[in-house]
Amino acid sequence: MPSNHFDADGNVHMVDVSDKRVTKRMATASSQIAMNAQAAELVRQGTSRKGDVLAVARLAAIAATKWTPHLIPLCHAIPIESVDVQFQWAEHPSTSDTSLPRPADQLICRVTCTTSGKTGIEMEALTAASVASLTVYDMLKSVDRAMQIGPTQLEEKSGGQSGSFVRQPQPQG
Repeated sequence: MPSNHFDADGNVHMVDVSDKRVTKRMATASSQIAMNAQAAELVRQGTSRKGDVLAVARLAAIAATKWTPHLIPLCHAIPIESVDVQFQWAEHPSTSDTSLPRPADQLICRVTCTTSGKTGIEMEALTAASVASLTVYDMLKSVDRAMQIGPTQLEEKSGGQSGSFVRQPQPQG
C-alpha cells in the first residue's frame, strides 16, 4: 500500500487507509497574529465594532475542522470527536527604554483536535488555527490592516504509525 499521494505511475491519488487500525489521535496546532495596540485592546475588551472577536474566531476554528477535507484536496474526511480552542497573548520582554518602538501584540490561537480513526488529525488542527487567525484579521481589519499572521504550525501530535511529535522550542537569538 503506497504511503504517499502518488501511485506507482506517478498519478495523484488518495492514500488507502483501509488496512490501518483505528487508534486515538490528537493534534495541536497554533497560529499567531500580530496587531497594533488599538486592535489588541478591542480584543481584550470585547468591544470590536463587529462583536466579540475571540468568540467568533473560536466558532470559526471549530467549523473549519469540519470543512478541512473540502479545502485540502487529498485529506480524508474523519470524525471530529473534540476541538478545544484557546487564545493567549504572547509575553513581551520588558524594557525600560521608551525610545524603542513598542512590539506588536501577538495573539496566539492553539487548537487541539482528537479523533479515533485510521488517519491523523493534524490537518484539521492546522486548518482550524489558520481560520481562527484569518477570522481575527477579518474582524479587526478596519482598525489594523497591517496585521501579520504566522507562524502557523503543528505543535504536537500523537497516535498512528508515525508515533508522537512535539515541537522543540527554538533558541532565541
